[in-house]
Amino acid sequence: MKFSNYILAAAFSVSLSSCEKFLDVQPKESVSDEQTIFDVTSATEAVRGIYNAFASGSYYGTTFQSIGYLSGDNIQWTGSQSQVQEFINHNVRADNPTISSAWGQIYVAINRANNVIEKVPALQDPHVSEDNKNQLLGEAYFLRALAYFDLVRTWGGVPLILKPTKTAADNSGIARSTKQETYAQVLNDLNKAEALLPVATNRYRATVKTVWALKARYYLYQGDWANAESYATKVISDVTNYQLKSPYSSFFANGARGTVESVFEIYYNGTTETNGHGGQWLPQTLGGTRQWAPNDAFVALVNTTAIGGNRSVLVAKDNQNRWYGTLYGSTTSSGSYVIRIAELFLIRAEARAQQNVLTGSNGALFDLNAVRARAGLDASTATKQSDVLLAIENERRVEFAFEPHRWFDLVRTNRAAAVLGVTDTTKFVLPLPNQQILLDPALKQNPGYN
Repeated sequence: MKFSNYILAAAFSVSLSSCEKFLDVQPKESVSDEQTIFDVTSATEAVRGIYNAFASGSYYGTTFQSIGYLSGDNIQWTGSQSQVQEFINHNVRADNPTISSAWGQIYVAINRANNVIEKVPALQDPHVSEDNKNQLLGEAYFLRALAYFDLVRTWGGVPLILKPTKTAADNSGIARSTKQETYAQVLNDLNKAEALLPVATNRYRATVKTVWALKARYYLYQGDWANAESYATKVISDVTNYQLKSPYSSFFANGARGTVESVFEIYYNGTTETNGHGGQWLPQTLGGTRQWAPNDAFVALVNTTAIGGNRSVLVAKDNQNRWYGTLYGSTTSSGSYVIRIAELFLIRAEARAQQNVLTGSNGALFDLNAVRARAGLDASTATKQSDVLLAIENERRVEFAFEPHRWFDLVRTNRAAAVLGVTDTTKFVLPLPNQQILLDPALKQNPGYN
């Protein structure tokens, strides 16, 4: 299916599941703006549709998240489908259905954001205030920024599509932007979102605080240590609303949702909004398939008291004495944790360590040890800059073991070769889905892939 046709069909389909509903319009080659976003109600529903695109099983529901952790060194594949093993072996083919699914769904999210960005500023509905319009518009900019951030860290430079798809030819022939240009678009959208959104706390919708959190991550990836530290501090300083929740399991166990640990998460109620992510992790006795599981190395690591601490609750044994992961504890309503406050602490720790500020209340060890203390661990004994950075890397491995961080962390720090043995740098990004390459000559494949 051609890339442009895929986006058009997805954006205007009425047959989407409950987590993928957008607007109740009939599929057409083009749809006039007046039929899609024309008042405060339709604009609000359009923004909800962007969030629903992120909630899809092809994006933060399961597929995109799995790319981040299967490509690391904590997970084993227990099934028979070779497409999953390709990530573990770091030999992903361009016809892998996982990358096709994730790529397509991320662009669905982008297209929905583009519709909001184009139409909301011109709304004439007397029932919508400027503040309301600004919030809806700011959320769309934030979500588009996150979508492009996920695209660029996975595939490198990608086509920058910034206008809604209204006809099948609208985005055909758009070449890939560079990695630098794609990251620049992320920052541009974040800056716009920051200027529009309220300074409020909402764990399920974007606010200025959510923007600050993603900016901290963005600047970490850019190696801009001062800004990474600054934006992380903005969120960490709000101790009333954001805290490392103790013990570790309390932000996800027993169906916990929206705790003070969470900066931004995606919520599923398990009935009208479902997420089957847990089904991949849980054993058959709990309704899952356990198609991927913690590997022996990680089980040993997390069960080592001085390393895992109380994070050993991330793994458990089933009735066949097999280890499984517990983070996604439901086959219908597992949460998707996009940004947690623990990440902000470890971002700031890394940024401070890179600036060689190691000790004291403004030092890297202060933040690293805060995360360790929540896990029930003693303070780190690292003293040299290189040792502190390694300690942060190791802490991130355990803290975010089943979240989409490990692979991206090792690539951005140039540690994938040393840790994973991936010496072919062309494997640091994934191949573009081959059907997109075949159907749009403007798209060029990443080097190293056929």
